[in-house]
Amino acid sequence: MKKNICVFCGASEGNRLEYRTAAEQLGKIIAKQNRRLIYGGGNKGLMGIIANAVLAHGGEVIGIIPERLVKAETAHHGITRLEVVDNMHQRKARLAELADGFIAMPGGTGTLEEVFEVWTGMQIGFHEKPVALFDIANFWQSMLSFLKHAVQEGFIRENFYNTLIVSDNAEFVLKQMDDFVPKDLQRWVKK
Repeated sequence: MKKNICVFCGASEGNRLEYRTAAEQLGKIIAKQNRRLIYGGGNKGLMGIIANAVLAHGGEVIGIIPERLVKAETAHHGITRLEVVDNMHQRKARLAELADGFIAMPGGTGTLEEVFEVWTGMQIGFHEKPVALFDIANFWQSMLSFLKHAVQEGFIRENFYNTLIVSDNAEFVLKQMDDFVPKDLQRWVKK
């Protein structure tokens, strides 16, 4: 069965060539490993780069995009399937529904919101899918320092913090996602 990998990433390319290169690399690996990219449906920035890389290597790409962004001419009309939804809430719900796991690449507030929503969903038992940070050029290190601070201050449980997969190596990230075994994720839900 083909695994659907949801990638959250910026609609900007960022200021480093490494971001573009890593998006191209991840897209190539997703295609070569016979996985399917699920993403926000955009044609700009890292979103467009990863989608084009998957397509260039014979892979499938499913994009979910709100109508407002289609009207703003940011939709990628060359992908395998583009689903247009009414709003961002529907987009995130559909991405989560289709995905077998989530990878966050560098991005802005949208990327942060998306990765925290799915990670929180894991914590409270809505799903048991792996969540990974593709840490290109140490992009996520400042956030990880803050999260460790939140652990030390008693707001995030250490065993939950440790569910995050973090690496700057795309193949390692995907392997860790394949090997992910959810543990103690139902603790917030009464049985």
